[in-house]
This record gives sequence, C-alpha cells and structure tokens, in this order.
Amino acid sequence: MTGIDYNSIRAEEDIRFHEVQRFRQPWLWIIILIVPCLCIWAFIQQIILDKPFGNNPALDTLLIVLCIIFGLGLPLLFLMLRLITEIRSDGVYYRFAPFHRSFRKILFEEIIKYEIRTYKPIREYGGWGIRYGSSGIAYNVSGNRGLQLELSGGKKILIGSQRPYELFEAIERVLKR
Repeated sequence: MTGIDYNSIRAEEDIRFHEVQRFRQPWLWIIILIVPCLCIWAFIQQIILDKPFGNNPALDTLLIVLCIIFGLGLPLLFLMLRLITEIRSDGVYYRFAPFHRSFRKILFEEIIKYEIRTYKPIREYGGWGIRYGSSGIAYNVSGNRGLQLELSGGKKILIGSQRPYELFEAIERVLKR
C-alpha cells in the first residue's frame, strides 16, 4: 500500500476555480485588537503590578481566564477564519473554516439561476460572516460583490468573492462543455 489518497488527487485535478478569502480589513482588526490590549493592560495592572483594575476588579483567576479567551482566543479565531470557494466539474463548493469542517457542495443540477450581484452586507445580511437575511443566506468575508445562487427548493445562497467575474466564468466554462 502506497498511502496515496487517490480521491483527494482526483478532487484537486477537478478544481476549475479556487479562492481563499480572509478578514483583512484594517478597521476590523483595530476593533478586534482593542480587546486583547485591554486584557493585557488589565493583566499587567492587577496580576503583575498588584493594583486592582477598575473600581470593582475581577478575581485574578477570572481575569486570567478572560485574558486567555478574549486576549488570545478572539484574535486567533479571526486569524483562522477563511472562506474557501471552489468550482468543480459537478458543482459549487464552499467552506467557511473553522466552522465548516469540510466543503459544502451545491450540485449544478440544483442551481436554477446564478448571477454576479452587488449587495449591501449590513443592510441585507447584518454584516459579514455566515449571515442570514431577507435575501437568504450569505457567506462573505469582505466587500459587497458575490455570486448569488437560487436553488431548486427556493433557497438563495450568496457567496462573497473578491473575484466574482472569474467565479462566474468558471461556472460558465463547466456548464458549456
């Protein structure tokens, strides 16, 4: 036995479009990093300098736990978050890591309509991430452009993209064969 995973090799050869998006907006990272900075400052004040942090300071153990969760956990979560989109010969694949352990697949037979669309992330979906709104479900990381899919069951899915035209053209190429 050679230990080669032939299924993954076949899947890699089948990829017609591949995009990985991450949260890279400076304004978002400023907001995210405020919390760890505050946690570090509280930790230094209360644990290292032995000065109570605030008027009603938390217990030292609680402060340490909060620093671990919010000071390390929150930034690490945002570093790991990514939206991966692929077009393969049988459909559209997407994964919002680390929340999706594996790709979600939409077969081309399920898609009634697909189009590139400019949308309003906050107004239509309440922001970025995995979002539910009046226009269906959205998987987006940044920007306001994506691929809108309408499925046979009436479900609508929007997959945000920084390269929406390439994404659309990849679907067109596969379906025109």
